[in-house]
Amino acid sequence: MTRLLMFFIVMGLVLVGCTQDKIIGNNEKNMPEVSEESSADSVINTEIKPSTERNVVQDSPEYEAKNEGELSIQDSETAYEMCMRALTDYYKAVWNGSDIELDTFIDNDNLKQYTQKKIQSQYNLYGNFNDKVQNIEIGSWEVEYTDDVDGGFLYLHLPVEIIKSVGSYGEGTEFLVRNVNGKLVIVDWYSGAKDSYDCMVRGENLTIDNPNSWNDSEWVKKLTSKQIGFSGLTR
Repeated sequence: MTRLLMFFIVMGLVLVGCTQDKIIGNNEKNMPEVSEESSADSVINTEIKPSTERNVVQDSPEYEAKNEGELSIQDSETAYEMCMRALTDYYKAVWNGSDIELDTFIDNDNLKQYTQKKIQSQYNLYGNFNDKVQNIEIGSWEVEYTDDVDGGFLYLHLPVEIIKSVGSYGEGTEFLVRNVNGKLVIVDWYSGAKDSYDCMVRGENLTIDNPNSWNDSEWVKKLTSKQIGFSGLTR
């Protein structure tokens, strides 16, 4: 009887010891697994951050009008944001070789093609420089609403300072903006700095007040011919 009792006591101690070892073993095993998962999550987040930032740049937001069927001075802030984004992407495309999604800003194919050729010409001139564009800053800007039979348009004048790796330069840019199917789009875009591409191709000291210019096939044809013959410019 005494031997049998001692046997059960010993077996009980052995079982308790094994159970404790198993729990501790699982805890020790699980701890690094949790730590590894946390570490992996941290690495993944770090790795996808730049990708997420690139997507923000590459995504094509729609700049919606306050009212789908009309344009008003109330759309000024959204129009400003769109034009500022267009300028930022434009200067980075010219100096840095970055992508620009013109469909985000422009609906008219003629203006889009002109702008694409303009960017290519300017990139050929400036793209090999190591002095890349870091950012742009907009000074005191102006906006004016004009009513017409096509639903009205906004005129914006944005004085922009282009900040590069070393130094900066400035020029003024004018935009005309319409509401097309509830979305704000640029219907004209002119940078009038001395010796600018637009001055050389379109002409100097232009009055930008015709939102239908790029629908004039004869005018566009003449402008396209001038673009073809334009090889570059110096600042």
